[in-house]
This record gives sequence, structure tokens and C-alpha cells, in this order.
Amino acid sequence: MRAAAGPALRQALRRAVAAGLGLVYPPTCPGCGAATAEPHALCATCWSGLHLIERPFCERLGTPFALDLGTGSLISPKAIADPPVFERARAVALYDGTARDLVHRLKYGDRLDLSHTMARMMTAAGRDLLTDTDLVVPVPLHVLRLWRRRFNQAALLARAIARQSGKPCDVRALNRVRATRPQVGLTRHQRSLNLQGAFRVSEAARMRIAGRRILLVDDVTTTGATGNAAARALLRAGATGVDLLTFATVTGEPL
Repeated sequence: MRAAAGPALRQALRRAVAAGLGLVYPPTCPGCGAATAEPHALCATCWSGLHLIERPFCERLGTPFALDLGTGSLISPKAIADPPVFERARAVALYDGTARDLVHRLKYGDRLDLSHTMARMMTAAGRDLLTDTDLVVPVPLHVLRLWRRRFNQAALLARAIARQSGKPCDVRALNRVRATRPQVGLTRHQRSLNLQGAFRVSEAARMRIAGRRILLVDDVTTTGATGNAAARALLRAGATGVDLLTFATVTGEPL
């Protein structure tokens, strides 16, 4: 009886502490700071500025169709003409408005608390991918960039997604072995060249990758070059398949 009461007591204490903190520090919107009814929840204004991606969308790239083309598995002309290395991609929203603000605040504003809210939405958007996932792996930063930024936003998101979905996470499975120039402003072809040989799975990590289906996590998909390069390294290490989950995606450029 005592052993059974332990977890229940701890849970009750956590609820009591959370309720007390809620009285002292009322929950606020992670997007703008306005008061909200629940912690980590967006307010109505920020929510309305979030352009969520819902079906119908391309099953390979996860990008929405302008028109409802009916039911079934739909593949976009872009995915047919230039298939990505990863098998499937999903994202919460288009990279504009609230989604862009949240990504920028997490990445450049040191708002690490946003990773919880963003990961919760990513877990919901990627539920079909997570069903097949064996291991969650973030897109890594080069050690020099990690030293300057002090954290990897993709790793924060990956850990939170793993906790919420009950999947294992390995933040050291994939390494960025070559420092690359910033991708902003580069064309799709330039991005691809910039990332050649940038990722590698170490010999020690290969046994953790081989024979497993990987969910690759990042904050934003733009041209898809980063996802392709990282997925290629994981597949070479023996992964049976790689899916890509991001918070936002850019649709104005070819993926």
C-alpha cells in the first residue's frame, strides 16, 4: 500500500505546487505575454496568426495544397519531380506570422521555455510519423555555432517531443562535422552544395542507428536541403527510414 501511495502522493504534491505557482505567476501566452487560461497556451490573437497545415497536404513534403483534391494519399508535383531523401515531412504551420515569431524568439531570443509549447504542437502534427518512430534525433549544430549560441533549438524540441510521445531520443547520434555558411539567402542548389559532407554518424553511434526508423527534428524547413543532408547520413549509417518533423515550413521556395 505504501509503495502504491508514493506515486499518487507525489502527483498530488505536484498538482498542489502547480496550483500555488499559478496563483503567484498567472499563465501567460508564450507568443506575446498576454494572460491565458492555461500554461503554455497561445492567446486568441497569436493563435489566429498561426497558419496551421491541415489535410489535404503532400504526403511526402507535408506542404498544403491550394485546393481540396479529394481523399487518399496525395503527392505534390514537386515531390514527384524531385523526391526528398527523407520519406515524409510534417510541420505544424507555415513559416509566417506567429510561427515565424515563435521560431525567432526560441532561436535568437533565448526563450527556451517556448520549446515546450512548440514541441507539444509538433507532437500532434507528427503523430502519424511518431507511430512508426524508433528513435528521435535532432539536426545538430556545429560545435562552434553551438558554443556561440549556447544551445541547439532542435535538440530542445527533440527532447520535449520524445518526452511527450514516449519515444527514445539521442541528441548525439548525428554530428555536424563541417562548419557551413549560414543558409539564409542561398538558393536551393547553393544550400545543397553548402551542406555536402556536413553531417556524419560516428562509428560508436552506428549501432544506435542501424535497423531503426528515425524521426529527424528541426525548427524550420526551407528548401529541404538540411533535412536531405542529415537524412542521407542517417541512411548511410543503416537507418531503415528517416522522417522529418519541424515546427514550420516555407512553401514559397521549392522544397
